[in-house]
Amino acid sequence: TFDNQFLRLILLSIFVIGFMSDTNYIFSPLKRFFLQIFIVLIFIYINQVFIDSLRIQILDDLLENTYLKYFITLFCFLVLMNGSNFIDGVNTLLIGYFLILSAVCFISIETFNLPFEKQNFKIIIIILSIIYIFNFFGKLLSGDSGAYLISFIIGFFLIELANSSDRVSPYFVACLLWYPAYECLFSIIRKKIIKKSATDPDNKHLHQLIFMYFKQKFKLKGNFLNTFTGISINLFNLIIFYGAFQNMSQTKNLILLNIICLLTYNITYFYLSKKLK
Repeated sequence: TFDNQFLRLILLSIFVIGFMSDTNYIFSPLKRFFLQIFIVLIFIYINQVFIDSLRIQILDDLLENTYLKYFITLFCFLVLMNGSNFIDGVNTLLIGYFLILSAVCFISIETFNLPFEKQNFKIIIIILSIIYIFNFFGKLLSGDSGAYLISFIIGFFLIELANSSDRVSPYFVACLLWYPAYECLFSIIRKKIIKKSATDPDNKHLHQLIFMYFKQKFKLKGNFLNTFTGISINLFNLIIFYGAFQNMSQTKNLILLNIICLLTYNITYFYLSKKLK
């Protein structure tokens, strides 16, 4: 897949959008968002990459509409990319998240003999493992460019993986991507409730609340506190990924697992919000 020249051009374009954000060349989140829409839409149109089924008949009937199919696929990419950027606030969180996710996908392909090129995830695992070591000690940060790029690649591969076999429920993919996706949606809803612009930055994301809680509770400091926060969140996600792996084709179980994730997020968020007042 990485030999595809068109894909390389798309990946370069996405990286450039993130890089221009990192260097404040494009400071406006709205401008970045519209550039993302433009690039991702071109990719979807040329490659005809779509979410084919949601395993619920009424939803699959809706996916028969071409425009709606484009919208849902585009929406998922944008939520994932921007949510991944949101969670990239403490060491090891973003890189560790996608490293574990990629390892689960690689093992799943190997274990269940899925018709997907496992080499794709092997390459990602090697690259992320190297970055993780530097990120662990705070020597290398992903930035917007890294967050956009890795989340787009993972999103594309997971759509292809889900479409490759009936054994892979789309809710398996949802379990793997729940955290950055929900972080994005929750952040938008939260800001709308308090009448702030959805594009305004803030320090009220879940990982930031956990960071502050650990700082107050355990008196942790510096790099260790930063890295400890990321590892703690990913330990929970590791458990979720294991449950998803064990129920890869069991849609009902996976939907329940997704609900557990959302409830855990909400309960933790509101508990910490009150605790830190």
